[in-house]
Amino acid sequence: MTTAIARADRRVSPVFLALVAVMAVSGWAVWSEQLAGSTGFAVFLFVVSGWVVSLCLHEYAHARTALHSGDISVGAKGYLTLNPLKYTHALLSIVLPVIFVIMGGIGLPGGAVFIEHGRIRGRWRHSLISAAGPLTNILFAAAVSAPFWLDQLDGVPDPFRYALAFLALLQVTAAILNFVPVPGLDGYGVIEPWLSPNLRRQVEPFAPFGLLAVFGLLWVPEINNVFFDLVHAVLRVLGVTDWDSYWGLEFFRFWQGEPQIPPVSGIG
Repeated sequence: MTTAIARADRRVSPVFLALVAVMAVSGWAVWSEQLAGSTGFAVFLFVVSGWVVSLCLHEYAHARTALHSGDISVGAKGYLTLNPLKYTHALLSIVLPVIFVIMGGIGLPGGAVFIEHGRIRGRWRHSLISAAGPLTNILFAAAVSAPFWLDQLDGVPDPFRYALAFLALLQVTAAILNFVPVPGLDGYGVIEPWLSPNLRRQVEPFAPFGLLAVFGLLWVPEINNVFFDLVHAVLRVLGVTDWDSYWGLEFFRFWQGEPQIPPVSGIG
């Protein structure tokens, strides 16, 4: 399907470019340990900026898929510019996910670009629009963990290695949580087109509370353990060990003091 979108509506936003620049500069600082002697603060900037970049790409994937499925309104809404300030709920899409990363090291799903579903025909297209976001998180996880699964870590400084591992962990947690088939999350959006209209009407009032319910369940120790067992199992497939992601979180929490870099040879 071809669509006509004004050039300004698809030009990459300076806000997004600034985020990419922060990620690049802070990544260099982690690699070279040159940010005012604070490797932990450099890791923090690198991970947070990388996380926000991934959130922008997540929302862009929803919008781009919707565009090619028939909803040309996403262009005028600014969703194709990768500007996080254009999202319908910047608080849910950017601010809260960053806060939860800082609080608990969990990649909380963000939310939302407004898709005009009435413009889209076909259940498969509706499902694909919902799936596009978390699939982007999976691709991002594969990209940042590439040195691990390609076995190309020789010469990579330990702090940079751990920062990549923690950023991969955030992507995996976000993908898994997003695919939970609970109203308000992308997983429910994937199956919703296949449900009966009556069931959808019954479920709709619960959509604003789905994310809160999932997050609340993660406070249950047994559920939390199962969830992170799954997260670390996926990370191990990507070559990222529990050791790597643990020390990534330790460096990220720079306010707790600079951790002593453990030798990679100690990985069991």
